Amino acid sequence: MKKLYMVGLVLILIFAIAIIAYGAWLNKSGEHQITERMENRTIPLQGAKVQVRDLYPALSLETVNLYSEEMADAVALIDGRIEQIFVSKSSKVNRGQVIFTLVNDEIPLKIQQADSSIAKAEAQLANAKNNYARYTRLRERDATSIEKFDEAEAAYFASEAALKEAQTVKEQLLVQSARQDVTAPIDGEVLILYRQQGAYVQAGTPLALVGNFQRLFFSLPVDDKHAQRFALGEMAELSFTNSQILRKAYDTEYAAGNRGDAEVFSVAVREIMPGLNEPASLRKIIFEINNRSGLLEQQAYTGAILKFVRPRKSLTVPLAAMIDSSRSAVFVVTDKDTLERRAVRTGVDDGRYIEIVSGLQEGETVVTSASEGLKNGMKVTVTLIGG
Repeated sequence: MKKLYMVGLVLILIFAIAIIAYGAWLNKSGEHQITERMENRTIPLQGAKVQVRDLYPALSLETVNLYSEEMADAVALIDGRIEQIFVSKSSKVNRGQVIFTLVNDEIPLKIQQADSSIAKAEAQLANAKNNYARYTRLRERDATSIEKFDEAEAAYFASEAALKEAQTVKEQLLVQSARQDVTAPIDGEVLILYRQQGAYVQAGTPLALVGNFQRLFFSLPVDDKHAQRFALGEMAELSFTNSQILRKAYDTEYAAGNRGDAEVFSVAVREIMPGLNEPASLRKIIFEINNRSGLLEQQAYTGAILKFVRPRKSLTVPLAAMIDSSRSAVFVVTDKDTLERRAVRTGVDDGRYIEIVSGLQEGETVVTSASEGLKNGMKVTVTLIGG
């Protein structure tokens, strides 16, 4: 009985060991199969060819500071009281147009005094002239001394000088009288009225700000390698991504036919500083905006897009191929259908494609699918965008 018990126990142990060994074999075999399948697995992705395309560069500007070259104060040139204002805020004015009239009560009195001085000087001159003519005749007959003749001559010349001085004083007063009319310094629009009717002002006091916003300007710092691709007069379009353009700092008028938020402004490259023929690492590009719609003013705007209308032949890939925020890397599909992370140097973009300055060759394939989880060496099958 004991012998049978031992035999049964041995059989049970052998069976248990066999089951454990079989399980271990199955586990190892399964892991091997999983590893083999993972190694042979291919990931389906989308991609695109690196190609030379017509690129219309578009720059996203966080802030653009617009300024006008035509803004000036209408300034009082004499002391006086504002008697009349001929314009209101937002009035259109032309250079030289009278917009204020000042009154200086002293000027008319001084002009009367100048007239009296002139009349007195004219009388003295007439008397000196007659006396000088008489002594001239006496001297010709040797009927008077040379000292008397010289005195008469000096008195005549002094009277002439006194009359000219009195006339000059009056001319100066007439100039001051004319300055009682304050004129617009430039063509434009009255942006601010600094003083009201009846106020007393001193010479040099600004009375109104006049500006012309039909042409506005802004500038951008650009590396030389990019600046060399600009040309004077090159055209672009400026648009805004928000409704800021409806905000008015000076409350200027809108022109007929404007499109509000949807307005696209014509822009031209006005100047490149320093010039492209001069050595420099950094240059300033000055742009001129056609603002005949009257929507923009001299102030800062955010959310602007500057898009050039002249295409540039560039080596490009879709923006979707960029795998980092700095746009400096892509995944390239190798000849063995594996992934290779590649560092690249990029340039401008048009919102859909981006310029490749270095790091890729025309004809290579880049991945445009989401890059999360992708690694070097992964096997892939790529479907090209567009076929």
